[in-house]
Amino acid sequence: MIETILHKDIPFDEGNYQLIEYLDNYQIADGKKVKVKEIGKKVALTNAFFFDYLKEYHIPTAFLRKDGENSLKFSTYQEYPFRIKILNSADKRNSKIFGMKEGSELNLPIFEFHYGCGKESVISESHLIAFDLCNPEDMKLITRICSKINAVLKSFFERRNETLAEVCCHFGKYEDKVFLIGDFSPASLKIFPKDESVKWTNPYKLSSAAEVKKYTEHLFNIASVK
Repeated sequence: MIETILHKDIPFDEGNYQLIEYLDNYQIADGKKVKVKEIGKKVALTNAFFFDYLKEYHIPTAFLRKDGENSLKFSTYQEYPFRIKILNSADKRNSKIFGMKEGSELNLPIFEFHYGCGKESVISESHLIAFDLCNPEDMKLITRICSKINAVLKSFFERRNETLAEVCCHFGKYEDKVFLIGDFSPASLKIFPKDESVKWTNPYKLSSAAEVKKYTEHLFNIASVK
């Protein structure tokens, strides 16, 4: 994942806001960090694009605007302590469990709830509700938002001859409103070219600064084309 600095509760003309600064450090396998030139700037620009794009489809986000070269402004929120991984293709874990070929397209998306960063982080909706991590009403709203996010992004990438294999969503809440937060970095967005003859970087196997840089630039270029 990309390393960030969170500057909280800064006075602003729209009320307090949070400033997220994206650094040029990325964590690959086994907690190893690599330095990737200008990745912070490119992830910030890519995030700004996708947040604004999703807003056009009335998806609530905490994103306000870009601020500086590698920073984004978000409205104040309290982050939910879990994430939702939306799978449109079988990843390594599910292919092993269900005997499918890794990368096989799924008829319906899988919504996986994850708590923590360990390998055994998959939990259920009932875990979240039972341990007061999310109330039932917010859970229903979050899953509806996820369905819409997935549909919008799948269509976006299909028009660009790419397959959306996975997108990971994080959410926050302020007063009674739920917002999409998080990012659209190599850690959270996995896409593949539909044309199998095209050379590509496997987003599930980014093991060096060069591979992280190449895949980040691929996402950035897609977001930059009007």
